[in-house]
Amino acid sequence: MHGRHLISVADLSPRDVQRVVDMALHTKNGQSVAILGGKTLALVFEKPSLRTRVSFDVAMQQLGGHALYLSPAEVGLGEREPVADVARVLSRYVDAIAARTFKHETVEELARWADVPVINALSDGEHPCQALADLLTIYEKKDRWQGVVLSFVGDGNNVARSLMLGAAMVGMDFRIASPPGYRVARALVDKAESLAAASGAAVICVESPQEAVRGADVVYTDVWASMGQEKEQAERRRAFSDYQVNAELLALASPDAIVMHDLPAHRGEEIADEVIEGPQSVVFDQAENRLHAQKAVLALILGGEGA
Repeated sequence: MHGRHLISVADLSPRDVQRVVDMALHTKNGQSVAILGGKTLALVFEKPSLRTRVSFDVAMQQLGGHALYLSPAEVGLGEREPVADVARVLSRYVDAIAARTFKHETVEELARWADVPVINALSDGEHPCQALADLLTIYEKKDRWQGVVLSFVGDGNNVARSLMLGAAMVGMDFRIASPPGYRVARALVDKAESLAAASGAAVICVESPQEAVRGADVVYTDVWASMGQEKEQAERRRAFSDYQVNAELLALASPDAIVMHDLPAHRGEEIADEVIEGPQSVVFDQAENRLHAQKAVLALILGGEGA
Protein backbone atom coordinates (compact mmCIF):
# COMPACT_ATOMS: atom_id res chain seq x y z
CA MET A 1 0.00 0.00 0.00
CA HIS A 2 3.02 2.29 0.30
CA GLY A 3 2.53 5.52 -1.67
CA ARG A 4 -0.85 4.49 -3.09
CA HIS A 5 -4.11 6.40 -3.24
CA LEU A 6 -7.16 5.12 -1.36
CA ILE A 7 -10.20 6.40 -3.25
CA SER A 8 -12.37 3.27 -3.20
CA VAL A 9 -12.41 0.07 -1.17
CA ALA A 10 -11.89 -1.61 -4.54
CA ASP A 11 -8.42 -0.01 -4.67
CA LEU A 12 -7.42 -2.57 -2.05
CA SER A 13 -6.90 -6.31 -2.31
CA PRO A 14 -8.21 -8.80 0.28
CA ARG A 15 -4.61 -9.04 1.52
CA ASP A 16 -4.47 -5.25 1.93
CA VAL A 17 -7.67 -5.30 4.00
CA GLN A 18 -6.29 -8.05 6.21
CA ARG A 19 -3.08 -6.09 6.70
CA VAL A 20 -5.03 -2.98 7.71
CA VAL A 21 -7.06 -4.97 10.25
CA ASP A 22 -4.03 -6.83 11.62
CA MET A 23 -2.09 -3.59 12.05
CA ALA A 24 -5.11 -1.82 13.57
CA LEU A 25 -5.48 -4.57 16.17
CA HIS A 26 -1.74 -4.43 16.83
CA THR A 27 -1.76 -0.66 17.45
CA LYS A 28 -5.02 -0.84 19.39
CA ASN A 29 -3.28 -3.10 21.89
CA GLY A 30 -0.88 -0.28 22.73
CA GLN A 31 1.87 -1.28 20.32
CA SER A 32 1.84 1.89 18.24
CA VAL A 33 5.20 3.18 17.04
CA ALA A 34 5.95 6.78 16.02
CA ILE A 35 6.92 5.82 12.46
CA LEU A 36 5.61 8.98 10.77
CA GLY A 37 7.95 11.50 12.39
CA GLY A 38 8.32 14.51 10.11
CA LYS A 39 5.29 13.54 7.99
CA THR A 40 2.35 15.91 7.46
CA LEU A 41 -1.20 15.03 6.43
CA ALA A 42 -3.43 17.74 4.93
CA LEU A 43 -7.10 17.41 5.88
CA VAL A 44 -9.02 19.08 3.05
CA PHE A 45 -12.68 19.19 4.10
CA GLU A 46 -15.74 20.51 2.29
CA LYS A 47 -18.02 19.03 4.97
CA PRO A 48 -17.91 19.35 8.77
CA SER A 49 -16.92 16.26 10.73
CA LEU A 50 -16.42 14.91 14.24
CA ARG A 51 -15.10 11.35 13.85
CA THR A 52 -13.22 11.81 10.58
CA ARG A 53 -11.36 14.96 11.56
CA VAL A 54 -10.49 13.94 15.12
CA SER A 55 -9.52 10.36 14.25
CA PHE A 56 -7.18 11.42 11.43
CA ASP A 57 -5.64 14.18 13.54
CA VAL A 58 -5.09 11.95 16.58
CA ALA A 59 -3.87 9.09 14.38
CA MET A 60 -1.13 11.28 12.90
CA GLN A 61 -0.13 12.55 16.35
CA GLN A 62 0.10 9.04 17.78
CA LEU A 63 2.21 7.94 14.81
CA GLY A 64 4.59 10.85 15.35
CA GLY A 65 3.36 13.01 12.48
CA HIS A 66 1.25 16.13 12.11
CA ALA A 67 -2.18 16.88 10.61
CA LEU A 68 -3.10 20.24 9.09
CA TYR A 69 -6.84 21.02 8.84
CA LEU A 70 -7.98 23.14 5.89
CA SER A 71 -11.58 24.36 6.08
CA PRO A 72 -13.86 24.98 3.08
CA ALA A 73 -13.32 28.75 3.40
CA GLU A 74 -9.55 28.35 3.26
CA VAL A 75 -9.44 26.19 0.16
CA GLY A 76 -12.69 26.48 -1.80
CA LEU A 77 -12.06 23.40 -3.94
CA GLY A 78 -13.04 24.13 -7.53
CA GLU A 79 -14.35 27.60 -6.62
CA ARG A 80 -11.66 29.74 -5.07
CA GLU A 81 -9.02 27.62 -6.79
CA PRO A 82 -9.12 24.73 -9.29
CA VAL A 83 -8.88 21.25 -7.78
CA ALA A 84 -5.86 20.47 -9.95
CA ASP A 85 -3.99 23.50 -8.61
CA VAL A 86 -4.81 22.65 -4.98
CA ALA A 87 -3.51 19.12 -5.54
CA ARG A 88 -0.25 20.28 -7.08
CA VAL A 89 0.40 22.97 -4.48
CA LEU A 90 -0.32 20.69 -1.52
CA SER A 91 1.94 18.04 -3.05
CA ARG A 92 4.84 20.47 -2.57
CA TYR A 93 4.04 20.95 1.14
CA VAL A 94 2.65 17.74 2.62
CA ASP A 95 3.14 13.97 2.46
CA ALA A 96 -0.50 12.96 1.96
CA ILE A 97 -3.98 14.46 1.51
CA ALA A 98 -7.17 13.23 3.17
CA ALA A 99 -10.16 14.78 1.42
CA ARG A 100 -13.78 14.92 2.63
CA THR A 101 -15.84 16.18 -0.28
CA PHE A 102 -19.36 16.36 -1.63
CA LYS A 103 -18.57 14.93 -5.07
CA HIS A 104 -16.61 11.74 -5.62
CA GLU A 105 -15.17 13.28 -8.77
CA THR A 106 -13.39 15.88 -6.63
CA VAL A 107 -11.40 13.22 -4.78
CA GLU A 108 -10.63 11.48 -8.06
CA GLU A 109 -9.37 14.76 -9.54
CA LEU A 110 -7.20 15.42 -6.49
CA ALA A 111 -5.66 11.97 -6.92
CA ARG A 112 -5.13 12.53 -10.64
CA TRP A 113 -3.09 15.70 -10.07
CA ALA A 114 -1.41 15.04 -6.73
CA ASP A 115 2.12 13.72 -6.44
CA VAL A 116 1.39 12.41 -2.93
CA PRO A 117 -1.15 9.79 -1.77
CA VAL A 118 -4.78 10.92 -1.59
CA ILE A 119 -7.17 9.26 0.86
CA ASN A 120 -10.93 9.50 0.40
CA ALA A 121 -12.16 10.58 3.85
CA LEU A 122 -15.74 10.62 2.49
CA SER A 123 -17.40 11.50 -0.79
CA ASP A 124 -20.88 10.99 -2.15
CA GLY A 125 -19.53 7.93 -3.95
CA GLU A 126 -17.81 6.00 -1.19
CA HIS A 127 -16.56 6.07 2.40
CA PRO A 128 -13.66 3.57 2.37
CA CYS A 129 -12.20 4.61 5.74
CA GLN A 130 -15.55 3.93 7.42
CA ALA A 131 -15.81 0.54 5.74
CA LEU A 132 -12.33 -0.46 6.95
CA ALA A 133 -13.25 0.52 10.52
CA ASP A 134 -16.47 -1.50 10.15
CA LEU A 135 -14.64 -4.57 8.86
CA LEU A 136 -12.24 -4.22 11.79
CA THR A 137 -15.17 -4.03 14.23
CA ILE A 138 -16.88 -7.11 12.78
CA TYR A 139 -13.62 -9.08 12.80
CA GLU A 140 -13.04 -8.03 16.40
CA LYS A 141 -16.55 -9.02 17.53
CA LYS A 142 -17.04 -12.17 15.42
CA ASP A 143 -13.41 -13.31 15.07
CA ARG A 144 -13.97 -13.97 11.37
CA TRP A 145 -15.58 -12.69 8.18
CA GLN A 146 -16.26 -15.95 6.35
CA GLY A 147 -19.75 -17.17 7.11
CA VAL A 148 -20.85 -13.88 8.68
CA VAL A 149 -24.05 -12.31 7.29
CA LEU A 150 -24.07 -8.48 7.25
CA SER A 151 -27.47 -6.87 6.72
CA PHE A 152 -27.69 -3.19 5.77
CA VAL A 153 -31.10 -1.53 6.13
CA GLY A 154 -31.64 1.80 4.38
CA ASP A 155 -30.25 4.00 1.64
CA GLY A 156 -27.79 2.55 -0.86
CA ASN A 157 -25.46 5.45 -0.04
CA ASN A 158 -21.69 5.90 0.10
CA VAL A 159 -21.39 3.86 3.32
CA ALA A 160 -23.50 1.03 1.92
CA ARG A 161 -21.49 0.95 -1.30
CA SER A 162 -18.12 0.74 0.45
CA LEU A 163 -19.43 -1.89 2.86
CA MET A 164 -20.83 -3.94 -0.02
CA LEU A 165 -17.46 -3.98 -1.78
CA GLY A 166 -15.51 -4.64 1.42
CA ALA A 167 -17.78 -7.47 2.58
CA ALA A 168 -17.68 -9.13 -0.83
CA MET A 169 -13.91 -8.85 -0.89
CA VAL A 170 -13.34 -10.61 2.45
CA GLY A 171 -15.94 -13.36 2.05
CA MET A 172 -18.77 -11.93 4.13
CA ASP A 173 -22.35 -12.26 2.86
CA PHE A 174 -23.92 -8.85 2.29
CA ARG A 175 -27.65 -8.20 2.18
CA ILE A 176 -29.14 -4.77 1.65
CA ALA A 177 -32.77 -3.70 1.90
CA SER A 178 -33.66 -0.40 0.23
CA PRO A 179 -36.87 1.06 -1.19
CA PRO A 180 -37.17 1.57 -4.95
CA GLY A 181 -35.23 4.60 -6.11
CA TYR A 182 -32.66 4.33 -3.32
CA ARG A 183 -30.83 1.13 -4.23
CA VAL A 184 -27.15 0.66 -4.98
CA ALA A 185 -26.48 1.21 -8.69
CA ARG A 186 -26.32 -1.94 -10.80
CA ALA A 187 -22.73 -1.30 -11.94
CA LEU A 188 -21.43 -1.31 -8.38
CA VAL A 189 -23.52 -4.38 -7.48
CA ASP A 190 -21.94 -6.13 -10.47
CA LYS A 191 -18.47 -5.21 -9.19
CA ALA A 192 -19.36 -6.50 -5.72
CA GLU A 193 -20.77 -9.73 -7.15
CA SER A 194 -17.53 -10.28 -9.04
CA LEU A 195 -15.54 -9.85 -5.83
CA ALA A 196 -17.96 -12.12 -3.98
CA ALA A 197 -17.56 -14.85 -6.57
CA ALA A 198 -13.82 -14.89 -5.86
CA SER A 199 -14.24 -14.94 -2.06
CA GLY A 200 -17.20 -17.30 -1.76
CA ALA A 201 -19.55 -14.60 -0.48
CA ALA A 202 -23.03 -13.60 -1.62
CA VAL A 203 -24.47 -10.15 -2.41
CA ILE A 204 -28.25 -9.89 -2.10
CA CYS A 205 -30.33 -6.77 -2.80
CA VAL A 206 -33.96 -6.82 -1.64
CA GLU A 207 -36.76 -4.40 -0.81
CA SER A 208 -37.91 -6.01 2.44
CA PRO A 209 -35.99 -5.16 5.64
CA GLN A 210 -37.38 -8.32 7.24
CA GLU A 211 -35.99 -10.47 4.45
CA ALA A 212 -32.57 -8.81 4.74
CA VAL A 213 -32.33 -9.04 8.54
CA ARG A 214 -33.66 -12.56 9.09
CA GLY A 215 -30.83 -14.64 10.62
CA ALA A 216 -28.22 -11.89 10.13
CA ASP A 217 -25.12 -11.68 12.34
CA VAL A 218 -24.68 -7.92 11.86
CA VAL A 219 -27.47 -5.37 11.42
CA TYR A 220 -26.28 -2.01 10.08
CA THR A 221 -28.13 1.20 9.30
CA ASP A 222 -27.35 4.81 8.43
CA VAL A 223 -29.18 8.13 8.19
CA TRP A 224 -31.93 8.46 5.59
CA ALA A 225 -30.71 11.88 4.43
CA SER A 226 -27.01 12.71 4.41
CA MET A 227 -25.33 16.11 4.35
CA GLY A 228 -26.24 17.82 1.09
CA GLN A 229 -29.63 16.07 0.93
CA GLU A 230 -31.47 18.33 3.36
CA LYS A 231 -34.03 19.37 0.73
CA GLU A 232 -34.99 15.71 0.30
CA GLN A 233 -35.61 15.03 4.00
CA ALA A 234 -39.41 14.98 3.91
CA GLU A 235 -39.50 12.80 0.80
CA ARG A 236 -36.91 10.43 2.25
CA ARG A 237 -38.76 10.11 5.56
CA ARG A 238 -41.79 8.90 3.63
CA ALA A 239 -39.77 6.49 1.50
CA PHE A 240 -37.90 4.98 4.47
CA SER A 241 -40.72 4.99 7.04
CA ASP A 242 -40.75 1.15 7.12
CA TYR A 243 -36.96 0.86 7.33
CA GLN A 244 -36.31 1.68 10.98
CA VAL A 245 -34.05 -0.72 12.88
CA ASN A 246 -36.10 -1.28 16.02
CA ALA A 247 -36.56 -4.10 18.52
CA GLU A 248 -39.16 -5.81 16.34
CA LEU A 249 -36.88 -5.91 13.30
CA LEU A 250 -33.79 -6.82 15.32
CA ALA A 251 -35.65 -9.83 16.80
CA LEU A 252 -35.49 -11.44 13.34
CA ALA A 253 -31.68 -11.43 13.37
CA SER A 254 -29.42 -14.00 15.01
CA PRO A 255 -29.73 -13.86 18.83
CA ASP A 256 -26.09 -12.77 19.09
CA ALA A 257 -26.30 -10.23 16.26
CA ILE A 258 -24.52 -6.93 16.71
CA VAL A 259 -25.96 -3.55 15.70
CA MET A 260 -23.86 -0.98 13.86
CA HIS A 261 -24.32 2.66 12.78
CA ASP A 262 -21.58 4.95 11.48
CA LEU A 263 -22.99 8.06 13.27
CA PRO A 264 -24.28 10.68 13.59
CA ALA A 265 -27.61 8.92 14.23
CA HIS A 266 -31.10 10.35 13.97
CA ARG A 267 -32.66 8.43 16.83
CA GLY A 268 -36.30 7.68 16.24
CA GLU A 269 -35.80 7.71 12.46
CA GLU A 270 -33.45 5.07 11.02
CA ILE A 271 -32.73 3.53 14.44
CA ALA A 272 -34.73 3.30 17.65
CA ASP A 273 -33.18 4.61 20.84
CA GLU A 274 -33.77 1.25 22.54
CA VAL A 275 -31.61 -0.43 19.90
CA ILE A 276 -28.69 2.00 19.68
CA GLU A 277 -28.50 2.03 23.49
CA GLY A 278 -29.24 -1.69 23.79
CA PRO A 279 -26.93 -4.58 24.68
CA GLN A 280 -26.40 -5.62 21.05
CA SER A 281 -25.15 -2.18 19.97
CA VAL A 282 -21.42 -1.84 19.21
CA VAL A 283 -21.83 1.65 17.76
CA PHE A 284 -19.30 3.37 20.01
CA ASP A 285 -16.73 0.57 19.67
CA GLN A 286 -17.22 1.05 15.93
CA ALA A 287 -16.64 4.80 16.27
CA GLU A 288 -13.44 4.20 18.25
CA ASN A 289 -12.19 1.88 15.54
CA ARG A 290 -12.11 4.75 13.06
CA LEU A 291 -8.95 5.86 14.89
CA HIS A 292 -7.30 2.45 14.82
CA ALA A 293 -8.18 1.65 11.22
CA GLN A 294 -6.94 5.04 10.03
CA LYS A 295 -3.70 4.68 11.96
CA ALA A 296 -3.15 1.43 10.10
CA VAL A 297 -3.99 3.00 6.72
CA LEU A 298 -1.64 5.94 7.35
CA ALA A 299 1.15 3.67 8.58
CA LEU A 300 0.90 1.42 5.54
CA ILE A 301 0.60 4.25 3.00
CA LEU A 302 3.15 6.64 4.49
CA GLY A 303 5.35 4.34 6.57
CA GLY A 304 6.31 1.90 3.90
CA GLU A 305 5.87 -1.80 3.33
CA GLY A 306 7.84 -2.63 6.44
CA ALA A 307 5.38 -0.74 8.67
